[in-house]
Amino acid sequence: MVGLRPRNARSGGHRLNARRVVIASDHAGFELKLALVAELQALGCEPVDLGTDGTASVDYPDFADKLADAMAQGRADTGVLVCGTGIGISIGANRHRHIRAGLAHDVTSARLMREHNDANVLALGARLIGVETARDCLKVFLQTSFEGGRHQRRVDKLSPPSAPHPA
Repeated sequence: MVGLRPRNARSGGHRLNARRVVIASDHAGFELKLALVAELQALGCEPVDLGTDGTASVDYPDFADKLADAMAQGRADTGVLVCGTGIGISIGANRHRHIRAGLAHDVTSARLMREHNDANVLALGARLIGVETARDCLKVFLQTSFEGGRHQRRVDKLSPPSAPHPA
């Protein structure tokens, strides 16, 4: 992330004041998840690892549900999900009305999902991006604030209070 400072970044360097972040992956994302847990710790965050705990085949929707449940319980207000492409696990997470998961492939998408969409979950594809890019996406995602303003009414339409919760 040489020379990159996201707009709306929190002041005070890269330390994020023990912010709790829930993180989960399927088998394809397991190795990248481990690297991101270490990165969260280096950033001063408290990672809450919800699994999976190895490379044996598992179903990504189960881990998207675990993360959504943990966030609904107030264990964290921010999450990270990893699967092979990031697509399936983000779809699974977005079934929950309190989740706004965005799939990032680079720091620009990570920044914009926070600035414009108030995303609360970062989804990454372990088979599509490298570890360094994933770390950079994570840093930018955590350091970028929602702009509000004209974006707020759009975000409000994503999860209106009267929307039925998917089965």
